[in-house]
Amino acid sequence: MKNQILGSQGEQAAADFLQQQGYRICARNFRVPVGEIDIIARQGEVLAFVEVKTRHSNRYGTPAQAVNFRKQKKIIQTAQWFLRQKHLEDKCFCRFDVIEVYALSTGKWQVRHLPGAFEC
Repeated sequence: MKNQILGSQGEQAAADFLQQQGYRICARNFRVPVGEIDIIARQGEVLAFVEVKTRHSNRYGTPAQAVNFRKQKKIIQTAQWFLRQKHLEDKCFCRFDVIEVYALSTGKWQVRHLPGAFEC
């Protein structure tokens, strides 16, 4: 349960960060039978499918390292589902991002955005 709360707070920090950077949040926790995408955001002509990983430290590797090939494949399949559902196929430039969120001991968040972290 503690990890779910941390993850939820990290996703909120990531969404706030994206909005501060000029992104418009289109969807959060978009779920379909093949998977889930944490945040879908648009900035100009770019539609970003964002996986958020929250950690306290790099003790077990960076948060981005947890987005392995299997997870990437599920995100890509889910993004394709979203694009079909919204009739956006071939109508926008899509990108797959990872946002690493670190919960600092001070109670603040450190956010690191990795645009184009992987491709399909």
